[in-house]
Formats: sequence, C-alpha cells, structure tokens
Amino acid sequence: MGSGARALIWPALAATLVAALVLVPLGAVTIRAGGFGGLRGGDLSALWFTLWQATVSAALSCLLALPVARALFRRRFTGRGLLISLLGAPFILPTVVAVIGLIAIFGRRGMVNAALGGLGLPEFSIYGAHGVILAHVFFNLPLATRMVLHGWQAIPSERLRLAASLGFGPPEIQRHLEWPMLRSVLPGAYLAIFLVCLTSFAVALILGGGPGATTVEVAIYQAFRFDFDLGRAASLALVQVAICVAALALTAWITRGESFGAGLDRPLAAPLGQGALLRMQDGLAISAATAFLLLPIGAIMARGLPALTDLPPSIWAATRISLTLAGASTALTLALALPLALAAPRHRWAETAAMLPMAASALVVGTGLFLIARPFVNPTSLTLPVTLIANATLSLPFAVRILLPEVRTLQNDYDRLAASLDLSGFARLRYLTLPRLARPLGFSAGIAAAFSMGDLGVITLFSDGRTQTLPLALFQLMGAYRMDQAAAAACLLMALTFALFWACDRIGHHADPR
Repeated sequence: MGSGARALIWPALAATLVAALVLVPLGAVTIRAGGFGGLRGGDLSALWFTLWQATVSAALSCLLALPVARALFRRRFTGRGLLISLLGAPFILPTVVAVIGLIAIFGRRGMVNAALGGLGLPEFSIYGAHGVILAHVFFNLPLATRMVLHGWQAIPSERLRLAASLGFGPPEIQRHLEWPMLRSVLPGAYLAIFLVCLTSFAVALILGGGPGATTVEVAIYQAFRFDFDLGRAASLALVQVAICVAALALTAWITRGESFGAGLDRPLAAPLGQGALLRMQDGLAISAATAFLLLPIGAIMARGLPALTDLPPSIWAATRISLTLAGASTALTLALALPLALAAPRHRWAETAAMLPMAASALVVGTGLFLIARPFVNPTSLTLPVTLIANATLSLPFAVRILLPEVRTLQNDYDRLAASLDLSGFARLRYLTLPRLARPLGFSAGIAAAFSMGDLGVITLFSDGRTQTLPLALFQLMGAYRMDQAAAAACLLMALTFALFWACDRIGHHADPR
C-alpha cells in the first residue's frame, strides 16, 4: 500500500463514521415516518411559524448589523478590538443562559418593563413570537455584524482613496463601493442565520409561549415527551430535514465569491465618515448594539452571583456530567475534524462528509437514535453516550470550516519541503501538522467545548430526569420558578463555558511555535 493510500485510511474512517452517525438515524426516521402521514393540522402551523420566524429573525439580524458594522469599520477608538471580541460572546453563550438574561431585561420584572411602567406605557411580554425573534436577533446580530464587517474590510484601501480623491460623498460611496459589497456578502450572511434559526430549539421551547409560536423542533419534543407518538415525531423530523436540506441547497446556489480584487493593504490616510452627524450616528449604533448584547449578561451576573452559595447539590452533579461530556465531545470532534480537514483540499468527499451534520439538527439525530435503540435497550440508559455523540457530530462542520483555510496554507507552503525530507505519517503529524495547526485546533476545541456545555437538545429526549447536564438542570429550575437559583446556575454555566473556550484557545496559541 502506497503512502498516499495509507494517508487516506483515517479520513475514510472518519467520513464513514460521520456518514453513519448522520445517515443511519435519518434512515430510521424516514422508515418510521412512512412519509408525512403522521402529521396533524397543528404541525403545519409549526412548519409555517418555523419558516416565518427564521425569515424575520435573519432579516432583522442583517438589517441591524449594517449600521453597526459600518460604524466599526469607520471608527478607530481605544478598546475597539476588545469590543469586537466581546460582541461575539453571544455566539458561544449557552442558549438557556442567554434566555435568562433576556428575561431579566425584557421580562415582566425586567428593566424595560420597569421603564415602560414609569412612563405609563403598556408592558412588553417577551413570551410569544416576538420573544423568539428577539432572542434570535440577540444570538445572530454579532454573527451578521462580523460577516458584514469582513466585507467592508475586504474593500481595498486604494478604492477608498480613489473615492476620496474624486470627492465622493456618502451617497456615492454607498452606490459604487458599499452596495456592490453588500450584494455579495448579505445573501450568504442571511442564509447562514436563516439556517441557524430553523434548527433553534431551546429559544422556542422557553419563549414560544403556546401553539401559535411552536417550531418544528419543539413539536418533535412535544410528540416525544408528552404524547410519545413516535410516528408523528419521525414525520416532523423528516420535515425538519427537508427544510434544512433545501436551505443548504439555496445557500450553495446563491452565495457568491465576488471581490473587489487585491490591494496593497495600506491604511487610509484619513478615516471615513467625517462630520459630526456621521460620528453621532456611528456612536449611537455602537452604543446601542453594545447595550443590547452585553446588558443581559450583566443582568445574569447581578442576580446570580449572590445566589451561588444557595445552589442545590444536583447542580454540582450536573456540572460534573457537563464537564465530562464537554471534554469527551471535544476530543471526538477533533479526532474526526483533523483527518477530514487534511483530506478535504484534495478530496471533495471529505468536505462533503464533514458538512453532512448540517442537514440534521440535534433533535432529529436524537429522534433517529432513539428509534434505533428502543427495540434493543431502554433508551434512557444511553442518555450520556448519545448526547456525547450528537454534540461531537454537530460541532464537526464548524471545526472543519475553521481548520480548512490553515490546512490549505500548510499544504501549499510545506508539502514540497516535507516530501523532500521524506516526512510523512506520525512524524509529519507531530513535527509539522500539529504545531502549524495549533491555533485553529485550539479555537475549534473551544467552540466544540462551548457548544457541548450549552446543549439542550438530545438530553431532553433521552433523560429520565435523574441524569442531568447543567443546561437541563437549569431549565428545570426555571420550570419550577426558582429564578434566583436559575440565575446562579446560569452564572456558573456561563463562567465554565467561557473558561473552557478561553483555555482551549490559549492552549492553541501557546502550542503554536510562531
């Protein structure tokens, strides 16, 4: 067997395992569903609400991101880099923690309703469709802002210098530079956020507020936990897969890689957007986005920190389980992601296998695994292994996407040198691949650990109530209206999630020889 064939063994095994973990559960769902005959009239309403809320949430996220990204591009101020990093916090914030923070700000006793009551205005209810959309905007506004900001930063400074020399004002800059960039960037940003909102579960479960604001994911959960109607749950899972696949296909078709061409990376002689009015607009956009994204986190800490000593013992047991799952899930994610990422530049099937989990949500995979396990064992006995596998599988696309750019650079820069030194196999992995990929590997590990710590998906299907992760224990505290303890548990979960992400990222930076 040649060295090239030997190098493909691990990617092939990883691809086979990922395909089995995704396609076998989907096959079980398809067989059990027997088509869409198990659906009820209310399920069509859930499908409509799922599509509607994802459409509105993605549109609002992108529209609100435009002034924030433009302001961050035009302005330079002390702490700008730190602020951009902090605005990304909601991306790794556990969903249930963010929801508690939003309730603290927009809930019945929150800051917003206190202000409205003081002005004699009607109260705002966070529960229902508008609450789901508000939470989705909270999570996805930072993602949209970063994607649009990268688009602005991709405009060569020479184009902006030329615009300044021609006397272009804001309207001309928008017409000739900004709108062409946005036509290229916004469709991809919109569809990415749309796909995230399609598979959102915890937000709709907590804030949905009734049949009129039920998503397909929540309907799957209800069919399992309340009706134990496996046929209906399987039919709903099939619907969820169909809309996810359609969204992915639309993303691949619409997203383009247009650009303005290369530049010399020279800084601008003068910042854009001069004038008191434009500076005021940019300052307002940055301040509003910062308050919207960071106030809920501050509210959680203000309420939860004093109650940390009152947490029940079950929270600490759930914490140990969550940390164990996060460590094992992260290791499995990296073990699958690294060989697939290394093979992807030369073999399209490797990248395709890595992206397969995007066609199914955690609840859909969990539904399939439940159907497979039920004839043989009590599914609740598999709660932790199934949760671990699902978390690792669904983190895989993010890890591979993070690794791929660095893998391509590594192979372009070092393949010939490694071949001339006869550096291959484990020696190449140890002395070349791992050191050069340490940073993206650390970042990928941090993302995978954060996702696992905050997951509230598969565990809700399999758990019998005695086996709990920290998010599930937190959710049950909320259900029992023990909100001070819930806030304290949210503080603990948030601190552990950020700590794991920071530690993995720092280890990656420390291991990088550069």
